[in-house]
Amino acid sequence: MSKRLTQSMYHVIYISFIAALGGFLMGFDASVISGVVKFIEPEFELTKIELGWAVACLSLTATLAMMISGPLSDKFGRKAVLKMAAALFFISAVLSALAPSFTLLVLARMLGGFGVGAALIIAPMYIAEIAPARYRGRLVSLNQLNIVIGITVAFFSNYLILSLSTSDAAWLQSFQLAQWNWRWMLGIEALPALIYFLALWLVPESPRWLMLKGDEQQARKIIATTLPEEEVEPAISQIKESLTKDENNSTAPLVSLFKPAMKLVLIIGVSVAILQQITGINAVFFYAPMIFEQTGMGTDAAFMQAIFVGITNLVFTIVAIALIDRIGRKALLIFGVGGIAVCMFSLALQFAQATYTLDKAAMSGLPDSITSSQLSPMQDVVYQDDLTFKSALRSNLGQQQAQQHESTLIAAAIEVNQHLVLVSLLGFVACFAMSLGPVMWVLFSELFPNRIRGIAISFVGLINSATSFLVQLIFPWELATLGVALTFAMYGIFAVIGLVIIYALLPETKGKTLEQLEAILVRN
Repeated sequence: MSKRLTQSMYHVIYISFIAALGGFLMGFDASVISGVVKFIEPEFELTKIELGWAVACLSLTATLAMMISGPLSDKFGRKAVLKMAAALFFISAVLSALAPSFTLLVLARMLGGFGVGAALIIAPMYIAEIAPARYRGRLVSLNQLNIVIGITVAFFSNYLILSLSTSDAAWLQSFQLAQWNWRWMLGIEALPALIYFLALWLVPESPRWLMLKGDEQQARKIIATTLPEEEVEPAISQIKESLTKDENNSTAPLVSLFKPAMKLVLIIGVSVAILQQITGINAVFFYAPMIFEQTGMGTDAAFMQAIFVGITNLVFTIVAIALIDRIGRKALLIFGVGGIAVCMFSLALQFAQATYTLDKAAMSGLPDSITSSQLSPMQDVVYQDDLTFKSALRSNLGQQQAQQHESTLIAAAIEVNQHLVLVSLLGFVACFAMSLGPVMWVLFSELFPNRIRGIAISFVGLINSATSFLVQLIFPWELATLGVALTFAMYGIFAVIGLVIIYALLPETKGKTLEQLEAILVRN
């Protein structure tokens, strides 16, 4: 590798890493709520659907942001929209931490959702447009890597705040971590958001966007910093050819997505967008402590296990980045989605076989805040599933007290193979991190023609975010109404359906320029 090429690659990696910090904020902002739900549910006396709203509201406005961030980036530039996203992350973090009511908390989180939607769409698009074709998969995957780092840091940050809140150190007590634990969990995000906003001043605009706006001179300068000298002119020529194909086309970009020539691209994009979320990944990330409490773990242990989820996600995302330009996108998806199906069915089986019994030893170990006499009709009764056990709790304790002590009583009563549940859950996260996590955004950045890439990615991103919103919103309701086993079994069924679609329709995209892929996928 020549010295010039080495310098070019270092420059591209540097630019890509800064852009991908938006992924870090997205991952942190979305997952930090996993540690918050346990505390805001009793504080604001939330129903299960309201609890779902506290989590899912972020995805609702992210969905709206995806509708407009692509067109806005086409008009004002990729860099300008990323700056706007960074500012929204900062403002949302501060307002969420200070929210005096559930309504204001939701509104503050929804504001951050606009930043999530913009960063989720524009960061990978920007990286794809500035990266050389042979490294594009790995560089675009930096955004997903930053998302999972953000998720992992959020899990660790939540656990650290929870642990420090019990410290006797005077300087820690002055922060009132015990009283304001969930507020600190949400507010700490303001610091990385500010760093991201300042770092974005150091990166150039997308050369493909500059070419779209007629600024070939500036685009050429930027491309010259990212490619060897002999590759600059061919790259400029390919971009010109792609942009001039539809120069006289007056059809609105969104309508262009539904032309017959775009049929294959659209089917693939929409299918992968839905599949990534409908298999339950954000239910696991955003409700991780709640899920682990269903296996009988206490609060501290559940928060610690959530960190394992984040670490697993991080490690296997790195594995995916190392493999995505070697073995290809399709192979990773087939392996990963197949593994997701197996792990979800395993989780469903373990919870279907679980039993719940409050024996004498369990009753004697309950905290003083629970009146044992109220639970005496349940002593030594074997409940075959979580739904009947929770129903009995409500009958004997009342709705409010049952909700308050549910995780403690489940931990005392459940008999389940915790180790196999943990292995299956971590296996699911690993399979997702090697496939649907990074590969979806790489495919989105590759599938669509230059001229409509902004609106196209916004459209499929909108579908992805809308699916995520629904999964997050109804997950607490699913656990309370359908039960843990059936909820995970449904995710497994969706994975099998997705596996069939990927195998039948998805072509391989690795190693090809964006313009070459347009010629292959768009059937003019």
